[in-house]
Amino acid sequence: MSNLYWLTEAQMERLRPYFPKSRGRARVDDRRVLSGIIFINRNGLRWCDAPSEYGPPKTLYNRWKRWSDMGIFAQILMGLAEQAPDNKTISIPSHRNCVSTAGQWTPPTSKHIVRPPACG
Repeated sequence: MSNLYWLTEAQMERLRPYFPKSRGRARVDDRRVLSGIIFINRNGLRWCDAPSEYGPPKTLYNRWKRWSDMGIFAQILMGLAEQAPDNKTISIPSHRNCVSTAGQWTPPTSKHIVRPPACG
């Protein structure tokens, strides 16, 4: 698949301050996993349909689930919005779980999170 999405090193530098500290074993490559999560969300795919270049689908799903539950993605979006020129908005077309209301980001709630369908 030639149209894979990869975060750039500059994008990763902006995101790294929001990553939680790794405990115990080192995390799987953040760039690969986050690029895979964005690819899945952008294309509306099931986790099991992730291209193998992003790693095992279970790794992608587990990172998405764990970081979503910890509020990491909401922190990233709010932090990036604070850095925006108007200090209110940010355009991220691949993220469907947050809603912008008059320039205020509303973090996703449990009603926005849907368990992925079983693969196989």
